[in-house]
Amino acid sequence: MAGRINDEDVKAVRDAVPIDAVVSEYLQLRNAGGGNLKGLCPFHDEKSPSFQVSPSKGLFHCFGCQEGGDTITFVMKVDHLSFSEAVERLAAQAGITLRYEEGGYNPAHQRGERIRLVEAHKIAAEWYAEQLATSPEAETGRLFLADRGFDQAAAVHFGVGYSPQGWDHLTRYLRGKGFTDKELLLSGLAQEGRRGPIDRFRGRLMWPIRDIGGEVVGFGARKLYEADNGPKYLNTPETALYKKSQVLYGIDLAKKDIAKTSRAVVVEGYTDVMACHLAGVTTAIATCGTAFGGDHIKILRRLLMDNGSARVIFTFDGDAAGQKAALRAFEDDQKFAAETYIAIAPDGMDPCDLRLAKGDDAVADLAEPRTPLFEFALRQIVGRYDLDTPAGRAAALDEAAPVVARIKNSGAQHEVAVQLAGMLGILDTQFVVKRVSQLARWARDRGGKGPAPSAPRQYEAAAGRPTPAGPALNLRNPVYATERELLKLALQRPELVSPAFDAYGVDEFTAPPYAAVRQAVLDAGGAEYGVQDPQEYLVRVREAAPDDRVRAMVTELAVEAIMRRTVDEVYAGDQLVMVRRRAVDRRIQDIQSALTRLGTNGDPAQLAAVQNELWVLQQYGQALRERGAAAL
Repeated sequence: MAGRINDEDVKAVRDAVPIDAVVSEYLQLRNAGGGNLKGLCPFHDEKSPSFQVSPSKGLFHCFGCQEGGDTITFVMKVDHLSFSEAVERLAAQAGITLRYEEGGYNPAHQRGERIRLVEAHKIAAEWYAEQLATSPEAETGRLFLADRGFDQAAAVHFGVGYSPQGWDHLTRYLRGKGFTDKELLLSGLAQEGRRGPIDRFRGRLMWPIRDIGGEVVGFGARKLYEADNGPKYLNTPETALYKKSQVLYGIDLAKKDIAKTSRAVVVEGYTDVMACHLAGVTTAIATCGTAFGGDHIKILRRLLMDNGSARVIFTFDGDAAGQKAALRAFEDDQKFAAETYIAIAPDGMDPCDLRLAKGDDAVADLAEPRTPLFEFALRQIVGRYDLDTPAGRAAALDEAAPVVARIKNSGAQHEVAVQLAGMLGILDTQFVVKRVSQLARWARDRGGKGPAPSAPRQYEAAAGRPTPAGPALNLRNPVYATERELLKLALQRPELVSPAFDAYGVDEFTAPPYAAVRQAVLDAGGAEYGVQDPQEYLVRVREAAPDDRVRAMVTELAVEAIMRRTVDEVYAGDQLVMVRRRAVDRRIQDIQSALTRLGTNGDPAQLAAVQNELWVLQQYGQALRERGAAAL
């Protein structure tokens, strides 16, 4: 894994890539007034545009679904990338070399090396594809594909290629493109031979393996010739780019439909992915020479917006190895909120064979969820025991009950426990139900205290900083409306409210989410910093926000239009005065209440101090009413 990207480089990426240019690649933008642009939100369905982009501030915000952020955030969300992946993608577009702290891809070269390795893979993929399309030697590969129902158009769509049988064809080609022997070895495209680097892949059909951003990071190579003594499938070794447990074949093609439909189909091989996509199952992906595991789940969860309505369907061969793979997948079932299913084709055919035998419709039908993965796991477990004996039934229950206890839906858990009793032939159904319930409770206790009881959403203070959680603010409340307007000015036009704004206390903002934004501005250096460096100022304020909800509020206020056509010092002064006057009035009320509690028998010195503070505040309030911003 890469180290942390240098902060200065992250800022350089933000400054170098205009947000409107990036967003325009995904949706059409038109003028929204005030220097902003608007379009239909890519994150939720809508008929009228509520998605706004502020090129001057480098931010976007949707007033429909509340998604918002900067250029990096947009790329993360729309292409389902991690922060580092998004920064690296934008840096590559801008030609910026990134530096990494506390380690990286290679301590000596870091980001520069990664760019070189990615470029080497891109060129290699194009060269392999050209060999398949034009080389007489590649006829064997073309026949292999044709026998499995894939024509040239399918090969082009998936980027399939061919590696010639010679020792160093690709190596010499890449050297001619300026790559060093060290780079070729680091990339995994070449390996050390007796007289220097030689091609790793020779005489094989080549599938480019891309990361979620679409960059080629490795290859899967299928043996074509009997004389080849290597394995049937040979993958790129672990490299700085390629980690087999962190890549899914076809994810670049499937990601948008997976996110759109909240469904993913996990198959076993490259040709199975091709068969599914060509049959209309465009959410199919496959692991690359390894079992489906935790890192793969992390990738899918980002795409699925993992929730109870999402579906993950595993297709495995009906043989013993396929059944073992299904059970292994079930071991990670709890890491999904999605429901997991298994689909096994008739006669144990994989999707590629099924498409050849019965057509596209049969493949599409296979991908429909049929059997929950836990039910398949139960049948496999129960089938291993002799249920004609009490000992066999008891042993089967011991192994199967924990499986049922892991079912996420409590209603389904009870129903399946009843079914398990029937499968085992145990007449005392309640005994099985109680056993499962007990195991589920123990599992929750071991993992923590279980789900917290539901409670009303409220505003809470974390580390002295108010964090909003609750219903939307009622902007018909003039107090909230003015506080919101002042914060918009502080974020969008800091030069109009600085330095007066920086003297305002957090407690002068009565709405907790606005108080949290005020604190974030303070932590970022105040509005005065925004006058010095407007672009970096917003980045710092968003980074200073204590959580995503406050960060979203900062983005919203930074993008939302100010409620006045002419925004000048007079208007800004009016907002400053109104917020301060209300704060003074509240303090006066507090002091008057304190005087009432002290009464006439209170300590004379304390009474005098409180009365003096009251007089000072009353004079200040009068000055604000008469002189306005000049009295601040």
